[in-house]
Amino acid sequence: MHLKYESFIREPLVDGNKTYKDVTADICRPIEQKPTKLWYFGLVVSLLFLGFGAFSVFWEVYWGIGVWGINHTIGWGWDITNFVWWVGIGHAGTLISAILLLFRQHWRTGVNRAAEAMTIFAVMCAGQFPIFHMGRVWDAMYVLPLPNTRGPLWPNFNSALLWDVFAISTYFTVSLLFWYSGLIPDFATVRDRAKTKLRKRLYGIASFGWTGTAKNWQRFEALSLVLAGLSTPLVLSVHTIVSFDFATSVIPGWHATIFPPYFVAGAIFSGFAMVNTLLILVRKIYRLEEYITMGHIEAMNKVIVLTGSIVGIAYITELFMAWYSQVVYEQEAFKWRVLGPYWWSYWAMMTCNVISPQFFWFKKLRRNIVFSFILSIVVNIGMWFERFVIIATTLYRDYIPSNWSYYSPTWPELGFYLGTFGLFFTCFLLFSKYFPVIAIAEVKFVLKTTGSKAHEENMALEEKSLEEFIHLAEHAH
Repeated sequence: MHLKYESFIREPLVDGNKTYKDVTADICRPIEQKPTKLWYFGLVVSLLFLGFGAFSVFWEVYWGIGVWGINHTIGWGWDITNFVWWVGIGHAGTLISAILLLFRQHWRTGVNRAAEAMTIFAVMCAGQFPIFHMGRVWDAMYVLPLPNTRGPLWPNFNSALLWDVFAISTYFTVSLLFWYSGLIPDFATVRDRAKTKLRKRLYGIASFGWTGTAKNWQRFEALSLVLAGLSTPLVLSVHTIVSFDFATSVIPGWHATIFPPYFVAGAIFSGFAMVNTLLILVRKIYRLEEYITMGHIEAMNKVIVLTGSIVGIAYITELFMAWYSQVVYEQEAFKWRVLGPYWWSYWAMMTCNVISPQFFWFKKLRRNIVFSFILSIVVNIGMWFERFVIIATTLYRDYIPSNWSYYSPTWPELGFYLGTFGLFFTCFLLFSKYFPVIAIAEVKFVLKTTGSKAHEENMALEEKSLEEFIHLAEHAH
């Protein structure tokens, strides 16, 4: 059976001759041990950033949106740039969980839990920007589909950002359910190993009384498949809807049918880069190198080079269509984008997103931890510049030269952005300390077929079969 269904070329997904007991002990170790000084340092820094972000938001709400650098010409600045950037980062988690689950890709098991958590925290960060962009944040309740209790009058929705309210809320809800449902068996494992009554009680509540019966597992797998089926179209639809904020306008540089696939590819590109950044840190800090292997890092680097190439083609297609259309306004929009006052942001985007991922065509670089870590950060810097280029360098030159303007962010905008980093890393640090960062049950499920012990047995079986085949061939000859 192994010879028929298993590939002997693939490297093991779990290094070391691990038993089921080893898997449980290794993954539960960070939860059961006291936090390190490095963890406390990271939490304090994250909370400081979060505090600065909260003060910046308070300042903007108190004094009004005029404290931001946006103006009459450039109504969308860092706020919507950062919104689209964070939504993009949240894409990889659901893709790793849902699509790779449906395609039975076993390499997802080592990275899916952290990627799903990253999705939840990134969407939490993203959702704040459109709300505070409204200015009158106390009116945010009107964007929700509340029952009409105010007679015939109801606010008239004029902003395309309303679509994002429905897209993001749906995406967040399904991703949260997917993430939490996968945690239930692992919470039960932590509960059973707990030494204190409080810990046992808290993890017992979180695990919903999981007992590990056949019925529990049957329902768990059925729920996973249903949520994966719901999440898969969301991976495509959410960033497509975000792209409609731009593509459905008539502004030169935005009015493009390529935006939906281009945005989805870019979101997966930036999301996988952020997963790499986080997992390289997690595997080092929590000594999980045997579970988050070089095979996992290389697989994600392959996705990065694929989606980076798609994004590069999209950039070139935009330039070609502007030239081919012979529409003067479209041509001028891209001319200003490439050669105007914001030329540095365009070329930073091209360098980080198109040129740098091409290094991953070389296997040595794909499997180099330090290079992968640095390049994953470079990619996310490039993807931030992409969103900035799309927004600022399209709006700053209007049809009327007297409207031309230049946008520079102010400290409250910078503080708001840094505050979302504080929120993201605070949540991720707490998650990595109190939740299993790797899916224990799923790693055990694939251990017998993808662990290094199984790999050695398969190789021995293959060699034996090859020897028997050669012997038979010689005998027949």
